[in-house]
Amino acid sequence: MNRWAEAINLQRMRKDGKAREEKAEGQNGVPTKEKPPKVNWREWVIDPSGEFYYGWLQVMIFPIMYNWVIIILRACFFDIELSYLEVWLTLDYISDLIYVADIVVKVNTGFLEQGLMVKDRARLKKCYLHSSHVVWDVASLVPTDLLYLKMGIHTPLVRLNRFLRSSRLSEALDRMETRTAYPNTFRIAKLMILIFILIHWNACIYFALSNYIGFGVDEWVYPNISNPEFASMRRQYFYSFWFSTLILTTVGDTPQPCREEEYLFMIADLLIAVLVFASVVGSVGNVVTNLRDRDNVFFPDHELVKGYLRSQRINKPLQGRVNSWYQHLHINNPNGKALVTGDLLLPNRKITRENEILQQLPVTLQTAIAVSVHLPTLSKVTIFQNCESSLLEELVLKLTPQVYSPGEYVCRKGDVGHEMYIIKEGKLAVVADDGVTQFAVLSDGNFFGEISILNIKGNKSGNRRTANIRSIGHSDLFSLSKEDLMDTLSEFPAAKRLLEEKGRQILTKMGMLEKTEEGEQEKEKTEDTLARLEAGLEALQTKLARLVAELESSARKMTGRVERLELQTEGWVGIVAEGAGSDVDGEAKREREGGDGEGEEEGEEPEEEGEVLEEKEEPEGERGEGDGGEEEEDGVRKEMNEKE
Repeated sequence: MNRWAEAINLQRMRKDGKAREEKAEGQNGVPTKEKPPKVNWREWVIDPSGEFYYGWLQVMIFPIMYNWVIIILRACFFDIELSYLEVWLTLDYISDLIYVADIVVKVNTGFLEQGLMVKDRARLKKCYLHSSHVVWDVASLVPTDLLYLKMGIHTPLVRLNRFLRSSRLSEALDRMETRTAYPNTFRIAKLMILIFILIHWNACIYFALSNYIGFGVDEWVYPNISNPEFASMRRQYFYSFWFSTLILTTVGDTPQPCREEEYLFMIADLLIAVLVFASVVGSVGNVVTNLRDRDNVFFPDHELVKGYLRSQRINKPLQGRVNSWYQHLHINNPNGKALVTGDLLLPNRKITRENEILQQLPVTLQTAIAVSVHLPTLSKVTIFQNCESSLLEELVLKLTPQVYSPGEYVCRKGDVGHEMYIIKEGKLAVVADDGVTQFAVLSDGNFFGEISILNIKGNKSGNRRTANIRSIGHSDLFSLSKEDLMDTLSEFPAAKRLLEEKGRQILTKMGMLEKTEEGEQEKEKTEDTLARLEAGLEALQTKLARLVAELESSARKMTGRVERLELQTEGWVGIVAEGAGSDVDGEAKREREGGDGEGEEEGEEPEEEGEVLEEKEEPEGERGEGDGGEEEEDGVRKEMNEKE
């Protein structure tokens, strides 16, 4: 069953379920609640592409970011470490518990093998234990906190092994980038977060270096903390962060270093700043390039077309029509709403290259998207109502979007119709030959030209257009060509007959179908039946001719074989008769004489007869001499015995 049918069945099931619930509520007066399905935790396996796994990765972001930001902060800023020690210890061990839970999640995460999810718990555990991740996961949970007993509780650097779980952060960010609707904005935000962490680390190292050299020794280091203005924790951190930002952004307003340590720190920071600046410029450049490429795919290049028009010296009115069409694409979209593409909110822009965009996807996804977008429009056409869903899905992929400018004719009276049109947006007028008088106005959801693409016998207009149709404003239409429709209907004969019948009904209501007598209709049916019978008869005649040819070939082979046997057995008939007569005489003698001694004499007589036979065989040796003749005789005898 295809997806469209499954969706319809699912909707029906939901309606039936709601109806049963309402009925139960009416009878009992108490709403019934469905029991949630029970989860067998012993067989519970996590799907790596599921929502739970994705949500868990987002949870893992917090403990990893906490360790990256807070450990260095506590190690360098002593006041922050001393003031909030209880908070830090609590958060430390909460993050450790999340790390342990992450190992449990990894052990129970399935993987695909030949397209199927592996759910064997023992195999998943074995696969995880033999992977490289287990080493880093276990190393990140080594209880280095025990070093507090020797080094003191205020040495958070013993927890640096918690940084080894950073690969989980990269996986989480990659998953978020693939799922977000604004990938370019997400890339810029991710880059800014990484730069923030870099500046944060640099600020902490700067403050620790200032403490090592001495606060307020020179202008480069942090001012003396005995000064109340620079004694608060917030001032210490913000000043250090600001100083690091000046260095890494290469602004150049930093004080001149005075010591070797200060020079080395500045050199390292300037080298890092060059890399940071290059990363920022490169990332922004990639975002701009992606946006430009996206626009080139979604929309045609206006500058290229205008250059061609100028080079060919196209007249001004025609250039104005082209410019008006481009303005229509960039200003309006089919729903009159803002269009979200990539990371930008493009107000009211149309997409004209839908087929090229959908070619980036597999055929099944192309069909699903096209059905979701265009099937409601196609199902409004009268002749396609109640048709098979698979037929509509095939036709949806063949719809071609077209845009018409104000005053442009879609079709003229008398033109040969090669396609039908479905109005997606806009208004079209059915006008007289003078182009002014309007007979009717067609709007969204209307269609025309469907009869001209069906070869219906008796259509008075044939395949000619019967009216002039002109666009009043900018109109968006879908066209379906006659060739595409016939190619699709060739695989759906029942749908083809249904569409032709609907077309006849429409023509009958319009008075455009020639009435034929019943005899002529019966004659047409008889001719169709006769044509089918003739086709079947031709097939039977072909089969019969093959059988006759095979029979004649078999008869010729049998005749040749009989003739060869006759030639081989020629001249042996008399000898066989004599041998048979001697056998009869011997039997008669044995009956008359009887006795054992007589039997011995009888045994001698065949030898004499055999001698006579040998004497008679010699004249017949014209076919062969010596042993060759004897071999032929033996062969003939064997064949005769087998036949008997």
